Amino acid sequence: MSVPMPAAAARLLPAFDESRLVDELRMLRETTWGQQRPYDADVLPSAGIDWRCLPLRSLGGDGTRTDPGGPGAESFADTPWLERVPYLDEVLRSVPGSLRAARLMALGAGVRSVDHFDTKCGPAWGVARLHVPITTNPNAILVLDGVEHSWQPGTFWFGDFSRRHMVLNEGPSARVHLVIDCLVTPELAGIFPPEWEPYFQHGDVLYCGPELPPRTADFAPISWQVRLPSAFLDWEEDNVFNDSAERTSAVITATADGARLTSESGRSFGLIRIKGDEYRLAGWSNERTVELVTGDHGPEVVLRTRYGRSVAAIAVPTYAIPAGS
Repeated sequence: MSVPMPAAAARLLPAFDESRLVDELRMLRETTWGQQRPYDADVLPSAGIDWRCLPLRSLGGDGTRTDPGGPGAESFADTPWLERVPYLDEVLRSVPGSLRAARLMALGAGVRSVDHFDTKCGPAWGVARLHVPITTNPNAILVLDGVEHSWQPGTFWFGDFSRRHMVLNEGPSARVHLVIDCLVTPELAGIFPPEWEPYFQHGDVLYCGPELPPRTADFAPISWQVRLPSAFLDWEEDNVFNDSAERTSAVITATADGARLTSESGRSFGLIRIKGDEYRLAGWSNERTVELVTGDHGPEVVLRTRYGRSVAAIAVPTYAIPAGS
């Protein structure tokens, strides 16, 4: 039987230097912060409230993207803003999990968000969202799964934001948090309280190993065309392998420099090698992977989706595209 998550939030180790966090925040407050935006297949419109962001890491290192990102053509990288804040960079490098997005998020005075949840944002999908509060006030609260939290500057927190939550700031000043998204690793589990150990050992947790380099220089380039369930490229979908699923064509190309999947609509996904010839989608976790297989009966592609320790897979036939096509 799977061990449930012991709580919706946990205080982590270590704590950080509040004065250094505030000093570096002050250095960036004169810059223009964008409206916080969610992410679907594309960046969505802002929530229309005073909830502003400055990205320290984003897809492609774009200093204007305030969304958390998701599967796509590029991986996450540092933005130019991070170069200006060495202590915040030190905080990020201390996180023992592969970093994805990192954003300074400021909730303005008098602002209340809608009740919402963050899609596929939790250890069951291989993703953890962490918070380091920098400035706050007694009337700035987070309500997570029905429980009120008022996290204090310099502390370090995990929250399961796949559960319903909202933020409220009825105080006179902005509440600013550093919000870090990372992939779940055994090392990350080590900074959680001891009572979380059974969950990380026996719960619905998807561990993500390190990114592997592309194949060696003598790797023969391949291009394969496949017909795959359209929903496989929609990261919010769960049951993507049913027999009646709509199909779409895609081309998978792998070279010594890397791999890529391009759908017939023209949407492109980078492929990050995680073992052998199995790849996760760039900007995402091991929740969704593609494996290239050359067997006795010809080439095929194995598609996988994961939730915690559960795996669903389907093999789809493919054919090689001749060089120069």
